[in-house]
Amino acid sequence: MSDNIIVTTGIYDAIKDHLRRKKVSKNEENRLTGELRKAKQVLRRDLPSDVVTVDRKVTIKDHTQDFEHEYVFVSTTKAKPKKNKYSILSDIALATVGYKVGDVIEWPFKEGERKIEILKVETFKE
Repeated sequence: MSDNIIVTTGIYDAIKDHLRRKKVSKNEENRLTGELRKAKQVLRRDLPSDVVTVDRKVTIKDHTQDFEHEYVFVSTTKAKPKKNKYSILSDIALATVGYKVGDVIEWPFKEGERKIEILKVETFKE
């Protein structure tokens, strides 16, 4: 499990703005605020390839609901959930952004606490 998440400055700022707009539950807000406080900010070119961020295809195992799913995380303007493209500010993206392959995360989703694991992270190109 990673001690600190790794995010680009752009993603860091987008999440901070999202929090200011009160777009998440109180539990998610508390968790994200704590994560951002300890986050390591890097330039996009310095971000490791196995870290969840925008324009990455991510395979997640949900241990609580016992299923695996692949998500493509994109900018908010390109999000099309019916085509499996989710905003980097969606609930599942916020829970995993900055984490890397192998990390297991217990996250306070709106519908309750869930334990998820990042199985695979790949670059996504349209």
